[in-house]
Amino acid sequence: MIAAEPQATSPQPSVAASPMTKRARLGFLGVGWIGRHRLEALARSKAVEVVAIADTAIELAATAAAAVAPAAVVCDSFESLLPVGLDGVVIATPSALHAEQALIALQNEIAVFCQKPLGRNAAETRSVVETARKADRLLGVDLSYRFVDGVQQLHNLCQSGALGRIYAAELTFHNAYGPDKGWFYDRRLSGGGCLMDLGTHLVDLALWNLGFPALTGVSGRLFAQGEPLTDAEGPVEDYAEARLDLAGGATVRLACSWKLPAGREAVIRGAFYGSKGGAAFENLDGSFSRFRAERFLGTRSELLGELDESWGGCAALDWARRLARGERFAAEAEHFCRVAETLDSIYAQAGDFGREHQP
Repeated sequence: MIAAEPQATSPQPSVAASPMTKRARLGFLGVGWIGRHRLEALARSKAVEVVAIADTAIELAATAAAAVAPAAVVCDSFESLLPVGLDGVVIATPSALHAEQALIALQNEIAVFCQKPLGRNAAETRSVVETARKADRLLGVDLSYRFVDGVQQLHNLCQSGALGRIYAAELTFHNAYGPDKGWFYDRRLSGGGCLMDLGTHLVDLALWNLGFPALTGVSGRLFAQGEPLTDAEGPVEDYAEARLDLAGGATVRLACSWKLPAGREAVIRGAFYGSKGGAAFENLDGSFSRFRAERFLGTRSELLGELDESWGGCAALDWARRLARGERFAAEAEHFCRVAETLDSIYAQAGDFGREHQP
């Protein structure tokens, strides 16, 4: 076993606001499965007051309000949320609506927490980030895998220099099912297939752990039902792989899929290799909630932790806590653009997908 070095502790999202912190007044737009989960997580927080809930299926909004926030105003449209008097809005609608709805909220001086992707491409994402900058409002995206405990430990190792100069990373996300909503399979509505849905997390984790170095080269391949994709006229991809070359010399390999016959519900793994050793996190037995983190030195390994955790609402809780403290636009929102630009580059290199950005 490797002797563990003292590790810096990454900031963890606080469920409760301090007694001196004002509670943030929030509206919720979209309360399907993910939206309802984020609503419940935030409603339990002392940092927020659930003021309004909206969904075009108003019965979903009414049911959510009755179960979670009986005092909340129930609305059937985004427009009806705006006059309520909100500090922030949580957006969990189909991807095609994210950028437009975020822009409207920010233009009305309302902070935004949005499901990923923030935009279907880099241009949409950039427009939202620049509007948040101009409005000076806090912008968050549900990049929730940053809050898995094993990922936090890996991030500490990468950022502390404990692994030395990191030169290689491998990240994987295979989901044996795939989305159950039809709009995910329409590129105009979703922006892409599994690369947009799952690859967003992988690209973010790779760049975040490595300090967001510049992209110097990219290659990728996309498949649908086993057949290579080369243009945007066919179905969205259900298997994607990519290689990213980064300033400083590191190389990242990514793979993600829907409906891959992987023998389990999900395969989620990230490994980083440096001149002083390596480290990895991975899910256990196909679970979306059980994770293990390890540190490597040659053929030896050290178990850093193995947890069954509820982490799905932590990114939203972190944003809400910061909003309740009165935080405004943060320069880290630029990272959302970097992730979107990288995805655009992978799509562009994998085929003629009409993306607007190439490295």
